[in-house]
Amino acid sequence: MKKLLFVVFLFTLISFNQVYAQTNNKSMDNKIEDILKQLTLKEKLDLCHAQSKFSSKGVARLGIPEIWMSDGPHGVRAEIAWDSWEHAGWTNDSCTAFPALTCLAATFNTDLSYKYGKAIGEEARYRKKDILLGPGVNIYRTPLNGRNFEYMGEDPYLASKMVVPYIHGVQENGVAACVKHYALNNQEHWRDHINVEISDRALYEIYLPAFKAAVQEGKVWSIMGAYNQFRGQYCCHNELLVNKILKGDWAFDGVLVTDWGATHDTKQAALYGLDIEMGTGTDGLTSSQKNAYDNYFMANPLLKMVKAGEIDESVIDEKVRRVLRLMFRTTMNKSRPFGSMNSEEHFNVAREIAQEGIVLLKNKNNFFPIDPKKTQTIAVIGENATKIMTLGGGSSELKTIHEISPLEGIQKRFKNAKVLHAMGYASGPSVYGRVIDSKLNTDSLKTEAIKIAKKADIVLFVGGLNKNHHQDCEGDDRKHFSLPFGQDNLLNEILKVNSNTAVILVSGNAVEMPWLSKVDAVLQTWYLGSEAGNAIADIISGDINPSGKLPFSFPVKLEDNAAHSFGKIAYPGDGTNQEYKEDILVGYRWHDTKNIKPLYAFGYGLSYTSFTVLEAQTDQSTYQKNELITVSCEIKNTGDKKGAEVIQLYVSDLEASVLRPLKELKSFKKIVLNPGESKTITLEISTNDLAYFDDSMMDWKLEKGRFKLLIGTSSQDIEKTITIEVN
Repeated sequence: MKKLLFVVFLFTLISFNQVYAQTNNKSMDNKIEDILKQLTLKEKLDLCHAQSKFSSKGVARLGIPEIWMSDGPHGVRAEIAWDSWEHAGWTNDSCTAFPALTCLAATFNTDLSYKYGKAIGEEARYRKKDILLGPGVNIYRTPLNGRNFEYMGEDPYLASKMVVPYIHGVQENGVAACVKHYALNNQEHWRDHINVEISDRALYEIYLPAFKAAVQEGKVWSIMGAYNQFRGQYCCHNELLVNKILKGDWAFDGVLVTDWGATHDTKQAALYGLDIEMGTGTDGLTSSQKNAYDNYFMANPLLKMVKAGEIDESVIDEKVRRVLRLMFRTTMNKSRPFGSMNSEEHFNVAREIAQEGIVLLKNKNNFFPIDPKKTQTIAVIGENATKIMTLGGGSSELKTIHEISPLEGIQKRFKNAKVLHAMGYASGPSVYGRVIDSKLNTDSLKTEAIKIAKKADIVLFVGGLNKNHHQDCEGDDRKHFSLPFGQDNLLNEILKVNSNTAVILVSGNAVEMPWLSKVDAVLQTWYLGSEAGNAIADIISGDINPSGKLPFSFPVKLEDNAAHSFGKIAYPGDGTNQEYKEDILVGYRWHDTKNIKPLYAFGYGLSYTSFTVLEAQTDQSTYQKNELITVSCEIKNTGDKKGAEVIQLYVSDLEASVLRPLKELKSFKKIVLNPGESKTITLEISTNDLAYFDDSMMDWKLEKGRFKLLIGTSSQDIEKTITIEVN
């Protein structure tokens, strides 16, 4: 009887919540319509474009507030001046710098993604921001893309699963996440005009799923359009991408915001779904014209077109409804929390994400962990051991309260050791949009590095990329796949005098490793934010067992990457057009299907312990359409340390009538086990997840036949295989 009463109560509560939500939505819609009736045409248009670098107008006479935005997605950017890109000079705008999103993706931990979103959302709310411009979910297509560090890797399933909890965490604070850059912004070179040509199948299978998940599962309140063109129309006012797919098929009820300066045509902006125009004419009010903001495409030019009858005012009303809906969710939401800034909890979240995202790539003879109690000499060599990484990168630059460098973290943790440091190489100042060579003497830096390497018991080479122009930075792509600033040569010279050397890579991208066979260990550490040095020390000391997995493939050489296998038309394009000739075979899909062995595979990452999948089975062997497939796996920690493993489930279509990748990720789960402990986990997928996009019918198609379920610890390390039948 008690169980029955509880079920009745639960059903009543759910029904009440549904009715309450519907009532709230109806109440909001009624308020929006009331406001709409009171607005002049000029006031409506003022809501649809910028009034400063990072804000849009309200309606003062009606008490409708402005909308304030801030760059993300790794922290809340320092305040920018009203009408220029200069810093405003505030003293209270330092933030917690969280790890870059490549690191978050490498955790393969959706719970951490929620923690990340909640913490950064609290910081945005405290700073009175209404829209946080992030997260980014553009697919990692080439390792040269300067902005890959802001995204969630090469796999659409992984990106989809990681973006949703991030959005939930941010928006709980009454701050809109703004998922970017919609869509196909997969390079920085020529980003402001390059026209992308791609098959419908690749569009729907690879490049749209994370955006779709953000809208339909994440319920995101805003989306940022991309700079580039798609099939001849700019993405911020693209009839197919915005009107048909985003606002039509996916029923997105939020606001489409331009990237800064990505609007190009008044009529298209009006008719093809743009809601808020930002950054057009970046000199703003400093223009020689009376008011540059009034001359935005969606300002006076659109006002004239509506008055002339060329565009119906109802088109503007639809945009205003969306903007007001965003306001009721954010700046006019009286019940939203106050937020918090730079709390100990936020720094702990940043550190936890960094710890779980660091990937151990190589560990010959158990080089790591290093005993912090041991008396020895450690040479820490490399500019990246001390270089501040939160300052560069373009719009993701941050002003943080502190950034613990790798050197500082190592010095604090290894107090019994004598820690020596030499730069070894130098990159020059961090300047956005320009490359400035260092004035330091290269030979002197190298000589000093080799000198301390000879003295040391072990060498930790802290190198990689940085966030300067032509590195991991907005505005352009990398020029080379190799390490910059002579690092490869320096490493070879160090190895001649001390073979007991490990490499700690700081980067948001894959790099070439011609020295790999000679070094004892390699640690991929990303850009880790405020707690970078502490998290690195946590891993190399063994206080934390590494559990990160690569969210993208590391090719042996650049030509092994799919985008670089078809000549310049595939990357970077001919200056006007670009063709994604690799189609659906992106990342590990390309390596596996074409049998091109990667240097390190998608999903790969070592631990200080070992794991094995003891058994795996499905609940049945034959399935129908719309049916759930449940896979149970028993995993055992066969080593002597507590650790975490990511079990990954890939699917292979054995009887496909079209080209399909050899395998595709469809589920994953991270599990923590004590030494000798084993646990059984379940992974669930729908048979609908086995479908491919059939561009002849413009819909998803599930074919009957046999499928393999591949259970492993990376795309290359498959431990168990199960064959099922789909009718």
